Amino acid sequence: MSNVIPQFGTIKPSQKQQALESNYLNFTNGSGNDFAQQYLPEIYEAEVERYGNRTLSGFLRMVGAEMPMSSDQVVWSEQNRLHIAYTNVTCASSTTLTFVTGGTGAAFVNNVISVGQTLVVMSPTTGKELKVYVTASTATPANSNTTPQGGATNPAVITVKPYTQADLGGTVDFVTGTPSNLKIFVYGSEFRKGTDDATLNSVVPSFTQYSNSPIIIKERYQISGSDTAQIGWVEVATEDGTGGYLWYLKAESETRLRFEDYLEMSVIEGELVSGGSTLTSANGLKGTQGLFSAVKERGNIVNNFTAAAGLSDFDSILKNLDTQGAIEENMFFLNRATSLDFDDMLASLSSGAAGGVAYGLFENSEQMALNLGFSGFRRGSYDFYKTDWKYLNDASTRGGMANTSIDGILIPAGTSTVYDQQLGTNIRRPFLHVRYRANQADDRRMKNWITGSVGGAYTSDLDAMQVHFLSERCLVTQAANNFVLFTASV
Repeated sequence: MSNVIPQFGTIKPSQKQQALESNYLNFTNGSGNDFAQQYLPEIYEAEVERYGNRTLSGFLRMVGAEMPMSSDQVVWSEQNRLHIAYTNVTCASSTTLTFVTGGTGAAFVNNVISVGQTLVVMSPTTGKELKVYVTASTATPANSNTTPQGGATNPAVITVKPYTQADLGGTVDFVTGTPSNLKIFVYGSEFRKGTDDATLNSVVPSFTQYSNSPIIIKERYQISGSDTAQIGWVEVATEDGTGGYLWYLKAESETRLRFEDYLEMSVIEGELVSGGSTLTSANGLKGTQGLFSAVKERGNIVNNFTAAAGLSDFDSILKNLDTQGAIEENMFFLNRATSLDFDDMLASLSSGAAGGVAYGLFENSEQMALNLGFSGFRRGSYDFYKTDWKYLNDASTRGGMANTSIDGILIPAGTSTVYDQQLGTNIRRPFLHVRYRANQADDRRMKNWITGSVGGAYTSDLDAMQVHFLSERCLVTQAANNFVLFTASV
């Protein structure tokens, strides 16, 4: 008997006439000849969407806007507080108060309290307070508050006389222990008949300036010419509606969807180069300040929020909002655990106690808010709209972890009035909005182009199709003092 190689028609005896592993289509044998079997199974051509809609973008479209810019930097200014107040004030003697002022670039903290003004002196430790009259002050001279005054070794000194007792060490005692954490603020003034106002300082307003720079975001997909002409048995169906039996259509579509998510994720997670990073010197990169970074630097942070404390934790947030812009309508974007914490917190409240909301943000339509996935409640003088944020729940990003550093964020629904140089008029912009590079020559909001010699491009001799994506953008987070970031100790 001779050995014939290869051998065909190998017989595997069976007691019954039935479909066995040796004579039907097996998708798991790994031989590469799966369709060479005798029987054809029922094939599901469409993929099963086991992760649902996988895209994460849409957050900024819901709460903000996108506007063009034609510079390498966007700069905006924010108002400082209107009234005159100082903290970390020390009671130096029974008649004097001192505090540190000035410093490089800090002209707006100069002592501008004048003789004749009346103050409230408060101790946050004991809750005591006293109304006093200013008899002398080392205030900054008029029209020269751009020159910092004082310092740690030469603090500002204010001499005062109380209205209701002899000095600062009387019944309401601020002298004992030389407290250094007092707060003072001006509530008015008092002058005798026939006097002038020469002792009053002219207070020149100042503002705080912030800026951000756009970053360039890129993505690319490439496929050879041969593969573009190859048909598959799996039907392509993606989130953006792409369909057919050409597999590269799916790959190109998912590259686009992934890039669109990057456009949002980059300005949410973005960080400026700092802290001794070598990126600037090594690669010429500068970064951009994203939403989380801006709120951590200039906003409010609530750590380990839990419904176990009832409304006390939440009411502390309201008290802090009262000290800021007190914007009436606010939106919560939360991960699942924190969202359930809010549900538990509100579960014990009746509908009357919850107060309901006006849904002004959604054109006074409750149905519109519900269609967008928001539920609302009212506490104090504030309306809140709450929704789950997919970005914080998705296992491929910040979700799916036992411990996570960010649980959610509160975003005010207000707008600010600014002068638009392109329109030549004042317009209202959301506190949170995206700026992208664009002018008459080029629009870099979302660029897409094809190169190569496949698919009608014919731009080079490369036997492939290259799909390019590019955007240049940054996020403007204005009035971050009204934002609240929910974090966890990890």
